[in-house]
Amino acid sequence: MFKRIFVFLVFVLVTVVTQVGGLAFALAWAIGRALPERMRGLKRGAIYAAVFVGGYVMLHSFVVPPLAAIGGRIPLPCTAESGRPFAAAHSLYCWLDRHYVDARLIALMTDLSRDVERAYPGTVTLFLDANLPFLNGFPLLPHLSHHDGRKLDLAYYYATPGGSYLPTQTRSPIGYWGFEQPVATDRSMCRRGSWLTLRWDMNALQELLPAIPMEPERTRHALRWLAAEGRVERIFIEPYLAARLGVASPVLGFQGCRAARHDDHIHIQITR
Repeated sequence: MFKRIFVFLVFVLVTVVTQVGGLAFALAWAIGRALPERMRGLKRGAIYAAVFVGGYVMLHSFVVPPLAAIGGRIPLPCTAESGRPFAAAHSLYCWLDRHYVDARLIALMTDLSRDVERAYPGTVTLFLDANLPFLNGFPLLPHLSHHDGRKLDLAYYYATPGGSYLPTQTRSPIGYWGFEQPVATDRSMCRRGSWLTLRWDMNALQELLPAIPMEPERTRHALRWLAAEGRVERIFIEPYLAARLGVASPVLGFQGCRAARHDDHIHIQITR
């Protein structure tokens, strides 16, 4: 019984994280069940792992992209190129198939990254979580709204403490959870103490991350460009940070006190 529960939980986990990982896991489990009973231990485990990894790579590379395109989602390019200076902040977003979007978001990212690069040559704009390949309404955990191809998170631009821009670098390895911090004069939107929330402060983690600040000029430029862009209907960023950057717009919003903090990234949503 314990083994069946464990297998089910692993299936749910890889499905929730990558969506199609559950198919690869089911394939590995079915093949593993067909193996002779005398084959146990490390050898059996190695076959499970090889089938899972091989099946996942095949699905990820050859099956998912054309099927996702039928439903209107295509993968964001993961590396920057000349004329398209944006990239994934970490290759993990692409390998986990968390980089699928409505095609209009690719056009938006291309235009945004070109504009920032024109203003600040050598700048690369980085994206974080987008959406999974299939099914409107299927959650991209831990996000509450990345479920229809129209949402995308952008990393901040970062600099050395002396102010020199750090290309393609984020404060945390995956771009999330390296929070900017409000000061005493910043207006607080949320009371502390609520337990049912995704608004984690992760104070212990902050001490482990490099002390590199957000680069304000590039971040301000990108935020103003997005706020003035008619294709964008909603932007989430912590209000104190928008005020600090001097950006105001009707499309700027606060995600609420139950959702994750947005002073480590910018969340954008395009129009329907």
